[in-house]
Amino acid sequence: MAVVALALSLTGGPTAQAADGGPGITKKQFGTLANGKKIDIYTLRNSTGMRVRILTYGGILQSIEVPDGGGEFANVTLGFNNLSDYVKKSPYFGCITGRYANRVAKGRFTLDGKTYQLATNDGPNHLHGGDKGFDKRVWKARPFKRHDSVGLVLSYTSPNGEESYPGTLRTTVVYTLTDDNQIRMDYRATTSRPTIVNLTNHAYFNLRGEGDGRILDHELQINASRYTPVDKTLIPTGKIARLGGTPLDFREPTAIGARISSTNQQIVRGGGYDHNYVLDGRGHGLEPAARVVEPDSGRVLEVITDQPGLQFYSGNFLDGTLRGTGGRLYPKRSGFALESQHFPDSPNHDDFPSTVLRPGDVYRTTTIYAFSTM
Repeated sequence: MAVVALALSLTGGPTAQAADGGPGITKKQFGTLANGKKIDIYTLRNSTGMRVRILTYGGILQSIEVPDGGGEFANVTLGFNNLSDYVKKSPYFGCITGRYANRVAKGRFTLDGKTYQLATNDGPNHLHGGDKGFDKRVWKARPFKRHDSVGLVLSYTSPNGEESYPGTLRTTVVYTLTDDNQIRMDYRATTSRPTIVNLTNHAYFNLRGEGDGRILDHELQINASRYTPVDKTLIPTGKIARLGGTPLDFREPTAIGARISSTNQQIVRGGGYDHNYVLDGRGHGLEPAARVVEPDSGRVLEVITDQPGLQFYSGNFLDGTLRGTGGRLYPKRSGFALESQHFPDSPNHDDFPSTVLRPGDVYRTTTIYAFSTM
């Protein structure tokens, strides 16, 4: 994981943009929780004008402003402009997701002969760390700046037994915004007792701009020839199946909406796409996982990761009741997520890559969101 070279002191209030137009960072208060804790928002800006805003609540990517083919900037991630909506309404917009991202069947797993019961907060299953996962925790923040990048080090210590997980888990997530319009996310964790860990970021994207219609015309390519089929509660069946000949196959660039209304059983169960793709790179170092092109704006998003899986979610549960940062409502399928991860329900499938972390070992993983234009 990249080592932070230079910390900036923000105790005196907002820090001005670098005079030479280079990377800069500012801080201000975003709101206050019911328990009195103040939540800050950091704005990272690179030398080309790209801006990323990050909350200390949930480590949330609140805004990502990138240019289109004509140089016009727009925020391309879904979110809210106030803390209350994040606390009361958010479907995991932009957050750090853990301790275990995605689902665990019936909220139950066995480790070293002991069975643990987690919260069942998604029908019969455990989802994204439980009732109060990492998305709802307040993270400590430390900014840094280099000559060609700027970033934020976020840290949180989850005590033994929090959300019924074993072990005290010390987690650090480093967000780095580079001058080539990449957001790099480096995750690190250690534990005091054997436990399970699966961390990701849950950003929703619309490359037209948040609140600017549906994402069905976005052209998606995923570097995966297999996936993990799910049962009716969206838990993997345990099989690793081939994508060829199915409407879930995105090995060639395909509009997200081209087959989303298919009667294929997997599409019906997900209400669209909500599936884990087994990446062809299989977690052997940083590899391209997915590429998305929005034809009208010309914006391109590439996901690069060292993780073995990628959850593609097509915003099926957005319903037009949430009002975003730009003041517009988010209808169904107005955002998509590409969550780099280990597989859902891995603790209950011996054939899936292990998510067990033991004392003395270090959980390390990196994912990059790379933005460009056609």
